[in-house]
Amino acid sequence: MKTLHVKPKGNFSFTTHSIASDKSISHRCAIFSLLSDQPSVIQNYLPAEDTLCTLSIVESLGAQVKKSADGTLTITPPLSIVEPPCILDCGNSGTAIRLLMGFLSTCDGFFVLHGDKYLASRPMRRVADPLRSVGAWIDGRNNGNFAPLGIRGQKLKAFTYESKIASAQVKSALILAALQADGISSFVEPELSRDHSERMLRGMGANVISEGLHVKIHPLEKALKPLHLRVPNDPSSGFFFAVAAAINVGSTVTLHNMLLNPTRIEAYKVLERMGAKVEFIEKESLYESVGDIIITGAPLRGVEVSENISWLIDELPALSIAFACAKGKSVVKNAEELRVKESDRISSVVKNLRLCGIEVEEFPDGYAVSGGVFQSATINSFGDHRIAMSFAIAGTRVAMKIEDIECINTSFPNFIELVSQIGNLEE
Repeated sequence: MKTLHVKPKGNFSFTTHSIASDKSISHRCAIFSLLSDQPSVIQNYLPAEDTLCTLSIVESLGAQVKKSADGTLTITPPLSIVEPPCILDCGNSGTAIRLLMGFLSTCDGFFVLHGDKYLASRPMRRVADPLRSVGAWIDGRNNGNFAPLGIRGQKLKAFTYESKIASAQVKSALILAALQADGISSFVEPELSRDHSERMLRGMGANVISEGLHVKIHPLEKALKPLHLRVPNDPSSGFFFAVAAAINVGSTVTLHNMLLNPTRIEAYKVLERMGAKVEFIEKESLYESVGDIIITGAPLRGVEVSENISWLIDELPALSIAFACAKGKSVVKNAEELRVKESDRISSVVKNLRLCGIEVEEFPDGYAVSGGVFQSATINSFGDHRIAMSFAIAGTRVAMKIEDIECINTSFPNFIELVSQIGNLEE
């Protein structure tokens, strides 16, 4: 089990184009390419363990994937989806397994989805049950709640589904199933979740109409146009460095080529409310808005975070580091979704902050952090990449030792290299 020691280096001015490519969009590029009958060309695809698993699955389903010298991918879809003789390995990715559940539920054949030990312990009925309620055939351990999951693809009836949770994964799975249904389907969610699937599919020519919390999906009448895009850099990955600037007063971080989708920059808005200076500079807009983000550290104050939780669910572990360094109390509510991520992130955050001498109160749906003096500690990542990276960033403020850091490679292979530019490292 590898460990990482991070120690403060002092104030810094850090500029990078090398934040990890967006993981959510990379997964979708691979899967959505199967909806076209022409080759898709993808630049800057994330070469992390999880997204490479998704690319391998696409190949197992019959696509041809070619990589050029500069890393550009050309994905040529099959004439029809191939029924693979092997288990489809999703690695550690909840996004991959859940979107593929929706996509494969309407493909002719039998498919088995599985992943690593952490993914195999994550609940899947939140997607399996909605799909089964509209006619999909999905089964697995604990009545389809845990992988491995078996899917027998079949034609679905048009449906109207009202979700009880705001989840881009649930929404995307239902949209992918609806594209092959026999009529117009509708999906309604209680709060607007991230909308990459809708934006990308519309860009490919799908008739997917978003009206507030309601999405209307027309079935495909023909194959979609292929994707031709450069994957922007991931604001969730960049956020670790935003927090590093925010907790080190006087430091500045400039992040280039970042995805600026409003549903993906909410955590930066929270940092801004806490007192950090945050500037967004849009440079282009095709499938998505893309540009630069500049963050400058300043004294932070506590805040309450209870709205738009689905927009910043992945960034809450890193935000907890900012909370711990702020003056006053910060409160997170309505975030029970954190319980079912790569680890129980409420428990993981609370346990590790307490090891650092920070006063934390745990709730079923969140926690309250009283800002204080961060103390050096040895941190357990619980096999969760975002917990590992969040406390590595805390090491730019006070020395930290993080155990079990192999999980970082699932989403951000060059994270440690970049952290070495703002902190002193030992592995």
